[in-house]
Amino acid sequence: MVDRAAELLRGASTAVALTGAGVSAESGIPTFRGEGGLWTKYDPVKVSSIDSFLADPASYWQVSKERGNIALAARPNPGHEALAAMETAGRLVAVITQNTDGLHQAAKSRRVIELHGSGRTVECLECGARESRADVQARLDLEMPPRCKSCGGGVLKPTVVLFGEPMPVDAVNEALELARVADVILVVGSSLVVYPAAEIPLIAVRSGARMIVVNAEPTPFDGLAEIVIHGRSGEVLPEIAQLIGA
Repeated sequence: MVDRAAELLRGASTAVALTGAGVSAESGIPTFRGEGGLWTKYDPVKVSSIDSFLADPASYWQVSKERGNIALAARPNPGHEALAAMETAGRLVAVITQNTDGLHQAAKSRRVIELHGSGRTVECLECGARESRADVQARLDLEMPPRCKSCGGGVLKPTVVLFGEPMPVDAVNEALELARVADVILVVGSSLVVYPAAEIPLIAVRSGARMIVVNAEPTPFDGLAEIVIHGRSGEVLPEIAQLIGA
C-alpha cells in the first residue's frame, strides 16, 4: 500500500493533503474523539462553543490553564516533517488542516490553510488587538479570564473557530478551490466526520482526484479511496516521502 501511495504521489501534479487531529497525536496533543479524546473528558458545547465562551470565558480559560501548555510545548513529529518534505520536493502543493496547533508551520510547510484558525494567538473581543497565546498562557495564574493589554479590559479569545462560529471564508474558499483542481488528495489523521472539512475530499474525488487515506482507524470515506493505510502517520508518511525522493 505504501508503494502504491508513493506511486500516485510521484505522478501527481497538484496533490493536496488534508490533515486532522491524528497527525498531531504523536506529538502528544490529544485527539478530540475516540478513546482518551478530549470530548470524553469535557463537554464540547460547554467548553468550546462561542455562546458558552461569551457567557463564561473563565471556564474556557480554566481548561486552557490545565491543558494549553501541552499544545504549546508540542513539537512537529515525523509525519509533519514528511509532509513538509513532500512540499519542498514539489510533491504536494498545500496542506489543508483542521488543526490549530501550528505544527505544520513549525515543520516548515509553507502553504498551510487553517480551516479552524490558529491556537497560537489570541484576540481581544473589544479592540481586536492580538497577543501571543504563550504570553497569555503564562499569566493565567494571575488573571482569570485574561484581559487585553492594549485596551486594558477586553476579554481575550483564542483565534480558533469555536462551535457556533463561522469558519474563515478565505481559508474555506482556498481549500475548496484546491480540492477542485487536485489530482491526488492525501487525507491524514482525520476521522472525516466533521463538516464542512469532510466535504473537501468528497469534492476532490468528484472532480477527478484519486484519494489516499492514512489514518489509525477506518473513516466513512475509505470506500471512495484508491488507497487506505490504517497506521500511524508518523511511521507511514516518512516511508512514502522516502520512496518519492522527498
